[in-house]
Amino acid sequence: MVVALKSDYYNAFVFKIGTEGYMFPSQLNRRQFLSFNRKNTTYPVRPPWALDEIDFQDSCTRCGDCITACPEKILIREGVNGYPIVDFRCGECSFCGDCVESCPSAALTRSQPLAWIIKAVVNDACLAAQQVICTTCGEQCEARAIRFRPVIGAVAQPEINLDACSGCGACVAPCPAQAIEVKYAG
Repeated sequence: MVVALKSDYYNAFVFKIGTEGYMFPSQLNRRQFLSFNRKNTTYPVRPPWALDEIDFQDSCTRCGDCITACPEKILIREGVNGYPIVDFRCGECSFCGDCVESCPSAALTRSQPLAWIIKAVVNDACLAAQQVICTTCGEQCEARAIRFRPVIGAVAQPEINLDACSGCGACVAPCPAQAIEVKYAG
């Protein structure tokens, strides 16, 4: 009887997991339950069209086929885990889909509506923020998501139109101050 009460107690709480909606603890696997609601949890940027982080880790076999298939050579292995991550310091994503086509485990799937929900963010190391004229990131942005807002008596400052930003990472590698990061929006 104590077990039933304990189970009822745990099932009284509802967890929000990714975009799947709300789930009871009894519906979660061990990794989902233990990783739920971590404060300041940041996940590395996975290849385009990856499943949400928990499902990706459950599905990915770490075979490396996506890394080999990437013509832009921006996919690398993540530390000791060996999962593929995107390193925008190596270049930009062309959204060719070769990584998806090579994935044998369906951890990458075009059934996702968007390749990913990541956006460029400019930090305080930006040369324009230091009053040095630089528009390198804006020049590299094919989507024209990065524009420079004129400021009276100062250097124009970058503004990112998040709706226009595809998260391709074209702005990251050329930045002389390494002031741009591409990360999950939200």
